[in-house]
Amino acid sequence: MSIDLSQFFEVFFEESFEGLDAMEVELLNLVPGEEDLETINTIFRAAHSIKGGSGTFGFNSVSDFTHVLETLLDQIREGKRELSAEHVNLLLKSVDCLRELLRSLQAEQEPNLAEAIDLRIKFEQILGVNQADNHTAEVDANPVQLALNTYQIDFKPHRHLFKTGNEPLYMISELAELGDLETQAFSNEIPEIADLSVEDCFLSWRFFLNTAKAESAIREIFEWVEDDADITIALCGGLFAEDDTQITALDTTEINLNSTPAAVNVAAVKPIKKSTAIKASTPVAESTSIRVGIDKVDSLINMVGELVITQAMLSQIGQQEITEATIASLQEGLAQLAHNTRDLQENVMRIRMLPISFVFSRFPRLVRDISQKLNKQVELKLLGEQTELDKTVMEKISDPMVHLVRNSLDHGLETVAQRLAAGKDPVGKVTLNAFHQGGNIVIEIMDDGQGLNTAKIKQKAVANGLVSEADELGDDEINELIFMPGFSTVDEVSDISGRGVGMDVVRRNIQSLNGSVEVSSAAGVGSTFTIRLPLTLAILDGQLVRVAKHTYIIPLISIVESLQIDISKVSRVGKDLDVLRLRDEYIPILRLYSIFNHPGAIETLDKTLLVVVESDNQKIGLLVDDLLSQQQVVIKSLEANYQKVDGVSGATILGDGRVSLIVDISGLIKLSGLRKPGSQELIIESQANLEAS
Repeated sequence: MSIDLSQFFEVFFEESFEGLDAMEVELLNLVPGEEDLETINTIFRAAHSIKGGSGTFGFNSVSDFTHVLETLLDQIREGKRELSAEHVNLLLKSVDCLRELLRSLQAEQEPNLAEAIDLRIKFEQILGVNQADNHTAEVDANPVQLALNTYQIDFKPHRHLFKTGNEPLYMISELAELGDLETQAFSNEIPEIADLSVEDCFLSWRFFLNTAKAESAIREIFEWVEDDADITIALCGGLFAEDDTQITALDTTEINLNSTPAAVNVAAVKPIKKSTAIKASTPVAESTSIRVGIDKVDSLINMVGELVITQAMLSQIGQQEITEATIASLQEGLAQLAHNTRDLQENVMRIRMLPISFVFSRFPRLVRDISQKLNKQVELKLLGEQTELDKTVMEKISDPMVHLVRNSLDHGLETVAQRLAAGKDPVGKVTLNAFHQGGNIVIEIMDDGQGLNTAKIKQKAVANGLVSEADELGDDEINELIFMPGFSTVDEVSDISGRGVGMDVVRRNIQSLNGSVEVSSAAGVGSTFTIRLPLTLAILDGQLVRVAKHTYIIPLISIVESLQIDISKVSRVGKDLDVLRLRDEYIPILRLYSIFNHPGAIETLDKTLLVVVESDNQKIGLLVDDLLSQQQVVIKSLEANYQKVDGVSGATILGDGRVSLIVDISGLIKLSGLRKPGSQELIIESQANLEAS
C-alpha cells in the first residue's frame, strides 16, 4: 500500500522555494571571518529541510545534491572549517542550481543535471582536501581498501506512518546510496483481509548495510520518522550476516549524481519507479497561491458578517407591506448594503496585496554578482519594502526593474578609479525606493553615477533620424529618447546590459500595467528612473463620459482637468488637428466620436467639454459630449472575451447592465498618430507661429 504523495508536491515546492530564498538572503549577509553562528544554522536548516523533503518525495537529484552542500555547512557550523569567500560563492551558485532543479521537477520536466554534477565535484574537492588535512595517519587512496562495516537496522513503523506523508521505499533508496544493502520485510502482523486498513502500516523491515559511512549518516535518513517508528541500529561485523529468510535480489538501480554508484539489492519490496507522478500538467510560470495574514482574514469574516446582517434586514423589509415607512427603511438598508459591499470589496483587494519586499529581495544577490563581475564596489539601499502592491502587478514589474538595475550597475556607476578621480566615494550607491502616491505606487531606481550623456544621446538620435540637428530639446526630452525602440548609445555590446538597449521593452511592459516610467538625470550626480503603477489591475477609479449615445470610462488617475473650451484659444495645425492653448501649453484635441466612429455626437467645440489627460509626459485633450459620474469599476479583459481593440484597455459592466469600454490613453495617442515622426515637430512649429503672431 502506498499513499499518493503527489497531493503534497505543491506545498513542498512552495516551502522549498521559500527555503532557498532564506538561504540566499542569509548567504549574502555572511562575511568570511565575521560570520554569525545563527546565520550558518539558518542556512543549514533550510538546506536540511529541502534535502529531507526531496528525499521523502523521491526527488533524488535534489536530495543527493543538497547532501554535499549540507556537509560543508555542517563542518563550518561545527568549527571544523573556516568560511571563505569561495564557499559563499559556491553556496550561492548551489542555491541557483537547486532552484532550477526544483522548477524542472515542478513542471514535470527532466532536470538538467550538468551544473549540479559540476558543483558537486567542486564540493567534493573541498571536502576531500579537508579530509586529507585532518588525517594523521597515511591512508591508502584506493577506495577498495577503505574499512567497511556492516550495520543491522531494524525499522518497525508505527501504524500511522503513512498518514504523516512518509514512504519507507524512499528511505530504503537513500540507504542503498550508502553502500551494499540487503532488505528483509516482515509481514507477520498483516491482519485478515476483512480487518485490513489501507491507511495503516503493518510491515516492518530489517536491513543489512555494508558501508564505509558512519552510523550518523544512517540515523540521518530516519530522523524524519524517529517519532513515528521503532528504529534500532547496531554494528554487526564486516561481512553480511546470514539469515534463514529467502532473499530475492532485484535489478541494480543507479542513483543520480553518485560518483561511485552502489549496487542496491532490495528484497521483498518493489523497486522505486524512475519517475514519480507529478500532477502538474503544464510548466508553472508563476506562483498559484498566496499567503494571507490572519488579520486580513479576520477583517474579511467581519465584513461578511455585516453583509449577512444587512441581507437579513432587507429580506425582512421585503416581506412587509409597502408603505412610506418601509420605503425609508429600504433606502436605509440599501445604503448600508452599498457601504458593506464597498468595505468587502476593499478587504478582498487587500488579500491580493503583498509587500514589495518580495520583489526587492532578489536585488541584493543581483547587485552582488554584477558588481563582482564588473569589479565595482556597490552599496544597495532598499527603502519602503513594506509598501504593498497587487500580486499580479508585482509579478510583472520584476523583469523591467531588473533591466533598470542592471543598467545602473553597468553604465550608470563608474569604476572605483573613475569615482576617486571625480572626488566621489569609491563605493557607488544604488537605491530602490517604493511609496504610495494617490492611487498609485511609485518605484524609484536611483544611482549616484555619472548620469546620462545627453550630448551623446542627441547625437545618436540625430544619426538615427529620430530628431533633427536644429531641434531645440531640453535635457529631459533628450533623455526620454532612450525609450525609443532599438535606441542605444553603447559602443560595445555588454552581456550585462546596454543603456537604452531594450528600454522600449521596459516602457512597453510597464504601460501594459497601465503604468508609466520617467527618467531624470544630472551629469556627474546620477540618474533616477521613476515607475508609476496602479495599486491593482482588477479595479480602477474611473470618470464616466458620454460620447454620442455611448458611455466610456477614462481612468481617473490619467485626468489632469476638465474644462469648457474657449474657442478663441484654439488653432488648427496641419489639415485636421486642433490645438488648445492652455496656460502656455499647447494641448492637441482628439475627437473621440471621430476615433471610435460614433455619429450623432456634438461636433462644435464651444458646446462640448474637454478632458485633459496625460500619458508619458504628454498631455492631450479628449473631446466628449458630457461628464457623468465617477465610480470604481471592475476591469474585464476585452482581449480575452472578444478581441484586442486599439485605444481600449478593457471593459466593465455598469449598474444598468450595459458594457462600457475603458479608454487607453497611451493607445489613443498612438492611434491618433501624435507619436508618428514629424507630428511633434508640426505642433512645435505651430506653437512658434502662434506665439509670433
